[in-house]
Amino acid sequence: MVLPAESPPRVLTIAGSDSGGGAGIQADLKTMVALGVHGMSALTAVTAQNSLGVHGVWDLPAEAVVAQIRAVVNDIGVDAVKTGMLSSPRIVAAVAAELADLADGGVAVVVDPVGVSKHGDPLLAPEAVDTVRTRLLPVATVVTPNLDEVKLLTGVAVHDEDDMPAAARAVLALGPRWVLVKGGHLRGDAVDLLTDGRQTVLLRAPRHDNRHTHGTGCTLASAVASFLARGSDVPDAVRAAKAYVTGAVAAGFALGAGIGPVDHAWSWRNAASAPPAAAMPWSPCRP
Repeated sequence: MVLPAESPPRVLTIAGSDSGGGAGIQADLKTMVALGVHGMSALTAVTAQNSLGVHGVWDLPAEAVVAQIRAVVNDIGVDAVKTGMLSSPRIVAAVAAELADLADGGVAVVVDPVGVSKHGDPLLAPEAVDTVRTRLLPVATVVTPNLDEVKLLTGVAVHDEDDMPAAARAVLALGPRWVLVKGGHLRGDAVDLLTDGRQTVLLRAPRHDNRHTHGTGCTLASAVASFLARGSDVPDAVRAAKAYVTGAVAAGFALGAGIGPVDHAWSWRNAASAPPAAAMPWSPCRP
């Protein structure tokens, strides 16, 4: 008798589509497969995008975004949610309202406050920034801004590692339980700062000389959500996500004429090319 397999943890991504497959919904779902959770999606926008940039953006109606979220939540259920590109004030407000109910029910919410693409293309309307501050961040378990997004949300500029604690405090003042300030744009090691205002964790990884980093932010936030869904606490989830995305950046590969994607399947490829007796240094199925 073959017993049915246990259902994996369930993670919902609410984000835009990247037709080039390197970021957005596509990166989120690849990350979730790699980390052993069941990924689901609520699409917020369609982009015409490739390795050279974003060539067009079409928002979905807020009603369509809400309908997707409710269809998943009411039938399948969710253990964690990750948000990415939300674009318009109406979409941000509608998503925040849905997530408030989920957060009250104990669902982990990871907010990646996407402002611009890797190529510098705007992905959040200026008039939506205040809605992110006042409606979305207060329902977040973890918010994962990069340095440009910290400045957009708080006005605080980060020039070096010493500026990161003040930046984190400014973001925390907007209401999330935890903030992960990503220092990938600084010189030297890739340093991120995680804090809830009481506990602070500094995560440091070597910087890889690889320009193919498209989808890094989406991948990290999705990895954090995946590990939270699997039962890790926030510091452990972020540590495991940092390890995963560091490997993905190191293995990023060229596609097209511009910036290629990180490699979401890097650990699988390493395992496939290793001698049969070799053990993987890090398991994608264990936080």
